[in-house]
Amino acid sequence: MKVSLFITCLTDLFAPSVGMAVVKTLEHFGCEVDFPADQTCCGQPAFNNGYPEQARTLAQRMIRVFRGADYIVTPSGSCCAMIRDHYPHLFADNAIHQQEALEFVARTYEYIEFLTKILKVDLTSYRLPEPVDFTYHYTCHLRGLELTGEPCIDLLRQIGNCRFVPLEKAEQCCGFGGTFATKYPDISGAIVRDKVQCGNRSQAQVMIVNDGGCAMNIGGAGHRYGGTFAVRHAAELIAAALEGGHGNAGH
Repeated sequence: MKVSLFITCLTDLFAPSVGMAVVKTLEHFGCEVDFPADQTCCGQPAFNNGYPEQARTLAQRMIRVFRGADYIVTPSGSCCAMIRDHYPHLFADNAIHQQEALEFVARTYEYIEFLTKILKVDLTSYRLPEPVDFTYHYTCHLRGLELTGEPCIDLLRQIGNCRFVPLEKAEQCCGFGGTFATKYPDISGAIVRDKVQCGNRSQAQVMIVNDGGCAMNIGGAGHRYGGTFAVRHAAELIAAALEGGHGNAGH
């Protein structure tokens, strides 16, 4: 199965280890992964700030760059939601371009979505080298993909030495919201401080955050406000479990 990685801007610039973990896990489960080097932004910042024409230009580039891909997989729920929710509407005035957008949308998956819906992976024979308690932040854009936290939580719970603990206000925004954090810094700061406090009260060692912007926001706030947990993408835990090897799944 051939898969093209859409890394996204924030992951490329600030969390390359996430991209490497995604590639490692996809290859482990039989995918042939390539990385189209001409990929750029999906257009979400322009679209969210009221510039649909500029967003459409970037969307056209994305569609062209990934034209030969069987599947496009991204570690960002936010960017995947941009493609899934808005690309078809960006080309509503051009039937040919809209059809190209719809075909592109149909081949694009968020990472956990791809593991569970397409690959249908089973992680019960893998384990982490050391026990880890994890909690989960349900990023807002996953609502646009109609994904709840359960697919990711259930998948990680299959891993030995990996125990889930609930997060208070799990579905509450972390306060990032793209440019919201810069336009309304006081409100954004209050929201993310609350998220850090909820994470601390969970007593989890790791908070799973599958979106680059949210991960940066929560991770940075954790450094500033005494967070007791590490922020990680699910791919990083799965990659660590693959390194840990096979074993009895002790949950």
